[in-house]
Amino acid sequence: MTTARHPENKEIKGIGCLCALGGDLPTCMKNLYSGKRKNGLPTGFTTDRPDTYPVFETDNNHIRYGPDSTELSRTARLALSAAEEAIRDSGFSRDELSSMRVGVAVGTTVGSTLNNENFYRRFCNGEHPELLEINRFLNSNPAEAISREFELNGPVQTVVNACSSGADAIGIGMSWLDAGLCDLVIAGGADELSRISYLGFISLMISDPEPCRPFDRTRQGLNLGEGAAMLLLSKKQPKNQSGRYCELAGYASACDAYHLTAPHPQGNGLKKALNSILQKTGDPLENIAFVNAHGTGTQDNDKVEMQVLSELLPGIPYFSIKGGTGHTLGAAGAIEAAVTAACLVRGQIPGSIGFSVAEKDTHPPLENNAEITRRFAISQSLAFGGNNAVLLFKR
Repeated sequence: MTTARHPENKEIKGIGCLCALGGDLPTCMKNLYSGKRKNGLPTGFTTDRPDTYPVFETDNNHIRYGPDSTELSRTARLALSAAEEAIRDSGFSRDELSSMRVGVAVGTTVGSTLNNENFYRRFCNGEHPELLEINRFLNSNPAEAISREFELNGPVQTVVNACSSGADAIGIGMSWLDAGLCDLVIAGGADELSRISYLGFISLMISDPEPCRPFDRTRQGLNLGEGAAMLLLSKKQPKNQSGRYCELAGYASACDAYHLTAPHPQGNGLKKALNSILQKTGDPLENIAFVNAHGTGTQDNDKVEMQVLSELLPGIPYFSIKGGTGHTLGAAGAIEAAVTAACLVRGQIPGSIGFSVAEKDTHPPLENNAEITRRFAISQSLAFGGNNAVLLFKR
């Protein structure tokens, strides 16, 4: 099944982003272009494993909302921080937002649900722990947290669709605007690091004990990360009222229905989603500036993406930002959407951090920063369960 959303372009009024690259979008972009990595062993949890795997943590000082962790989860606070930046970036005041219909759609994977181990362990041992952790979890739906904090009155949706969740939330936000349900939509994704997720990916044998190297011939897997990004979207305004960002021109989603954790070997779902999006670009080989690929660093994901891009978009530059952000799971599609929009407006794309050795007989990713002039850009997300989400941006 393929779902496509592109009857009318949407204007990006503001963007917020924080992750291991920095505490706001300008800092993230500066460090991305400079090829900066900030990874290391996790500090938020410990394990008894003898082997270690690096992660990309968000600096605690960059999380601006809810410093009292007894009230809100880290995921909710990441989401609030990104939403606050997007609103500030747009120029809208809180009073203006409260007078309009503003929806919130946020993608996540496990959010804070896996960070309550102490409570569950004590409960299973016959103890009667305080409900502090459970109350925090119930209070920390990221979309509801944003709507509650900014006193918004539009629809609220949290999307849990594995690693495409953030991109899918943006697609849902587009559909709300198309249907006339909202004047504005805050859409994106947020996810925190978790000990269980960390151990789970290790058990799948797709974690790299070294800094990840997306699309590199020597790649061994992914590194987990955390962060959030939000786009403030509206229907397209008359040209003389347009904002300083590019437009969001389309969304498509297609499922492989092939395997729980691996993409289809021929990338069938990704091809369907991409082909649906490419219909709006005219001649894609003439008009698409670049593709911001999912690029996790795992053998299967990178192989499929390289194969599909070589087939459908030969010669079009592509890259992965996960060498600088890690794989932020439900936030990944949103962070990559924010980066894609910023790159298209600036007219420059970054090289793939960590990439140096190309696979034989493939069209390799971009190794160094490059200038661009074409009008369209694509951000694509591949998820466990076989989902493939693609967003189209237009300058």
